[in-house]
Amino acid sequence: MIEKGYIHIYTGNGKGKTTAALGLCFRAAGYGFSSAFIQFMKGQETGEISAAKLTGSIITIEQYGSPKLLTDNNPEIFEEHRSEADRGYARAMELIRQNRFRIIVLDEILNLLNFKLIDLPRIEELMKAKPEPMELILTGRGAPDELMRCADLVTEMREIKHYYNSGIKARIGIEF
Repeated sequence: MIEKGYIHIYTGNGKGKTTAALGLCFRAAGYGFSSAFIQFMKGQETGEISAAKLTGSIITIEQYGSPKLLTDNNPEIFEEHRSEADRGYARAMELIRQNRFRIIVLDEILNLLNFKLIDLPRIEELMKAKPEPMELILTGRGAPDELMRCADLVTEMREIKHYYNSGIKARIGIEF
């Protein structure tokens, strides 16, 4: 019997969206479930990539983003991120249709909407393409109501206090 899979959204301004999605993948790996983790807007080496390699092929992480920070006033970097977003979208759709993974995470895909790198109907198309037994997780800030209505589980990470506001920069092993 094939178990039903659900659509999760992890959103909000608080820390922990990617970490929660990774935790789900590592928990599932303990039961032999394979995961594909597609990272949008990220193009640098991270601790999660190194950790996933330790699992062999049970957790696969692919990045589709520039290592350059996206700013509103740099059209060259914007186009680089848009191109990577398109490549990542195509790869995500390919993996969803292949139905090889029990879990697929589309990390930071909601931020693509916020930066106008992708439009809402394309994300809805990914959600509709999800096969029955697959868990599909979307992360990022500012999930629109339309997507939250389509999801089965929505978690909002709400920032109450963050050390960034005191000038603390992202730290290896904690933020990346």
